[in-house]
Amino acid sequence: MLMAAATKSLALVSYICSRCCWGNSMAKSRPRGISTKENYKVGGRSSKLAKAVFSVDGMTCSPSAGAIEEALRRLPGIHEAVLDLLNNKVQVLYYPSSINEETIRETIEHVGFQATLINVDINERSSADQVCKIHINGMTCTSCSSTIESALQAIPGVQKAQVALATEEAEVHHNPRTVSYNQLLQAIEDAGFEAILISTGDDSISKIELKVDGLDIDDHTVGMIEKSLQSLQGVQEIVIYPELNKVSISYIPDMTGPRNFISVIESTGSSKAMLYPKGKGGREARRQEEVDQYYRFFLWSLVFTVPVFLTSMVLMYIPGINHVLDIKVINMLSVGMLLRWELSTPVQFIIGRRFYTGAYKSLRHGSANMDVLIVLGTNAAYFYSVYSLLRAAYSKDFKGTDFFETSSMLISFILLGKYLEVLAKRKTSDAIAKLMDLTPETATLLALDDEGNVMSEQEIDSRLIQKNDAIKIIPGAKVAADGYVLWGESHVNESMITGEARPVGKRMGDMVIGGTVNENGVLYIQATRVGSESALSQIVRLVESAQMAKAPVQKFADSISKYFVPLVITLSFSTWFAWFLAGKLHSYPKSWIPSSMSRFELALQFGISVMVIACPCALGLATPTAVMVGTGVGASQGVLIKGGQALESAHKVNCIIFDKTGTLTAGKPVVVNTQILKNMAPGEFYVLIAAAEVNSEHPLAKSIVEHAKGFIEDKENPAWPEARDFISITGHGVKAIVENKEIIVGNKSLMLDQSIAIPLEAEDMLAKAEWMAQTGILVSIDGEVAGVVAISDPLKPGAQEVISILKSMKIKSIVVTGDNWGTAKSIAKEVGIETVIAEAKPEDKAQKVRDLQASGYIVAMVGDGINDSPALVAADVGMAIGAGTDIAIEAADIVLMKNNLEDVITAIDLSRKTFSRIRLNYLWALGYNVLGIPVAAGVLFPLTGFRLPPWIAGAAMAASSVSVVCSSLLLKNYRRPRKLDNLEIHGIRIE
Repeated sequence: MLMAAATKSLALVSYICSRCCWGNSMAKSRPRGISTKENYKVGGRSSKLAKAVFSVDGMTCSPSAGAIEEALRRLPGIHEAVLDLLNNKVQVLYYPSSINEETIRETIEHVGFQATLINVDINERSSADQVCKIHINGMTCTSCSSTIESALQAIPGVQKAQVALATEEAEVHHNPRTVSYNQLLQAIEDAGFEAILISTGDDSISKIELKVDGLDIDDHTVGMIEKSLQSLQGVQEIVIYPELNKVSISYIPDMTGPRNFISVIESTGSSKAMLYPKGKGGREARRQEEVDQYYRFFLWSLVFTVPVFLTSMVLMYIPGINHVLDIKVINMLSVGMLLRWELSTPVQFIIGRRFYTGAYKSLRHGSANMDVLIVLGTNAAYFYSVYSLLRAAYSKDFKGTDFFETSSMLISFILLGKYLEVLAKRKTSDAIAKLMDLTPETATLLALDDEGNVMSEQEIDSRLIQKNDAIKIIPGAKVAADGYVLWGESHVNESMITGEARPVGKRMGDMVIGGTVNENGVLYIQATRVGSESALSQIVRLVESAQMAKAPVQKFADSISKYFVPLVITLSFSTWFAWFLAGKLHSYPKSWIPSSMSRFELALQFGISVMVIACPCALGLATPTAVMVGTGVGASQGVLIKGGQALESAHKVNCIIFDKTGTLTAGKPVVVNTQILKNMAPGEFYVLIAAAEVNSEHPLAKSIVEHAKGFIEDKENPAWPEARDFISITGHGVKAIVENKEIIVGNKSLMLDQSIAIPLEAEDMLAKAEWMAQTGILVSIDGEVAGVVAISDPLKPGAQEVISILKSMKIKSIVVTGDNWGTAKSIAKEVGIETVIAEAKPEDKAQKVRDLQASGYIVAMVGDGINDSPALVAADVGMAIGAGTDIAIEAADIVLMKNNLEDVITAIDLSRKTFSRIRLNYLWALGYNVLGIPVAAGVLFPLTGFRLPPWIAGAAMAASSVSVVCSSLLLKNYRRPRKLDNLEIHGIRIE
């Protein structure tokens, strides 16, 4: 049952990602204007969202909330409805072009509740804060990402800009009324980098691309298609590419879908439409293109560099060949020198052109990146060699040495390093790639009659699924969309989404998640979330957003990057000058100088080596690559971490506050004992209190109602007496009139508040229940206590072991609950927790968090209910149990999707391992530079004669970035603590 609850929680993940972006990128063919020869941009219909908040009288329980939510979901143009039972409010996000707030209010009242409009905020999300995601080419180190961030944040209307070096993407929160995404792209390009739009706008918008034959024939065809699509409700934007026979459509999936578009286009009679073939434009395609590009550059550089290397370092020692290379062309200019010049020039200026471009753009904006170091180092070697070559051509006695092999080999090794780096960086996002690949290619669409009988089946591309479609899932097939089961029974393997290996039973009415695998039976499902709204898409966006966010520790690398390159340039020139001055003053013996060099050339080599061995890239990649892999690994194990901030805070946690009901306990309370104090039958007693409690959302109320079903005949469709004047008293109980009797069900405090005397035998029953870790509920009928109901909520399996493991990790555990002191202390004692706070209101829980923080603790809060939300927000790290409420999940920093307590340990341990890896990465990156720069400067040369040639220094520099990325990739081998595996070995299974 709990695993089924965990499944339901995934439908709530959509609330977590409400600020993420939608869609896939259109690579380099982004539209710039309207109705150009290249493309037509039409429609342009606003995707404005309005927010309306209603006060709802009488909404006191989950059934009533569910009825309102179901009624609102059926309305066209409703994007999202969030119900706040605590404050009796409903927040609705909707499209004003399709529905108005009066219709929404009337719908709530038709369900049976009094609704009052509190406020309306038109265009709340789209005008105030849209999120634009952009892919950026050309970044080499944190100096580049900082430059772009500064350029974007300087634009009026940009609220926040994050640029991630590892993912090569920017996420920009901006006001679309003030700044357009084209301006954002232009700002990035003005900063010297290539910008490709990935997505813009709102996660409620989906995007589809269709191939339409005949678009390039005439403007009349385009116009017909344009008008036809514009007539569809829910279409937001249409971009037509006549040359490619392509139509890109942005739409609201709640209101329309791709099959409608195809039908409308084909109804014009002049065109045939189909889904556009999957091709370039996605993240993986771009990364593969980058890998291929570096690979080609490296191969071409080898073609020229290998002969340069052979002629300068190998062939000159082979008799016969060396004589040919020494043949003088003009004066002292030899064949070998001329050959090396001709071969190294294409490497320097054609293959190495990207370094010049990057350096120029960086310097133009007043910053210096890795490209500046490469250009300075290779230019120094190349142009000094050209000087030597020209002087040899004009002199009959000059014996100069060229360094053409240094410049060409430097560029070759750097290209090799970049190739290996992008190859490794691709693997850091494997988790996202695997999640995106879970969706099946095809689906079986069912046509049902009014009675639910199958009339026909049709195999379609899964991208054509629309909301409310009926889909058939055969055994062994992947579930094609989020939805609920219409017919059939089966077991579904959800491990690819939740990390939970055991299949989950599914029957009519149960939720299923797109991308999971149907194990045995046939299922008919109705699609409820498609495209960008699916749980899988939301999880992917959550992980992507987490990987975009910078951990606070990243500020360390960002601050160093501002001064790193200028400092290295200064050290390089100082090294050259020191060795050159020492040579001029004859401060070292002539024997130190290699026979083929002069003092100047020796000094020049030391200076170049210092310049090219320094590596700012390794520092910039130390944190983001580890965070990318860590969040990806967490997602694969059912632990969703919302960014670097949460990941960094979690590894410092030394105190955890646990809610009791639904967190430490199973959250499935059952009635274990009943004592009736009046002369009445148990059936009559329970029918009366069930009639009152059926209107309450509290888990204890639900357990009483379930127990009462045992006293009636129709257990599936119970008909309880009408409850009038129902009142829910938060944290205490309920009150109602049933069959002309005043029924009060609640705790001792409620009875005393209502001036109801509590007999001694009821007091004894309450004390006994508390001693046995049970919750005692008093029942009053017409002002007299009529009975006591004892309810027990069993501990989650393995709760004791989890608390014990946390103690061994030096983490303090505390229970904070709204339940009574006796039950709270008994539960705490049973699991091994010493500190207990009972009878706590939501604000008390948040205050306890703040008190602990003031005492110096780094606090994590683990909860699952609406009343836990304030504490989840106040804590340094909020952890929401996956089967909890949507509000709790939205408030949390980490979502434990499997509803397992053991995942609290997994989250903290993964965080510790990730930050241990980050520290190791920094140690390697800084240690490499601290040790490498002095060695390159020739510190060891006077004592050992060891000298680091520039090309070897370049190879070492390239290897450092690759080493850091590979170090982060080792996190992919993460395994949760063995102590958790021992729980299963001992027969304890946490669910």
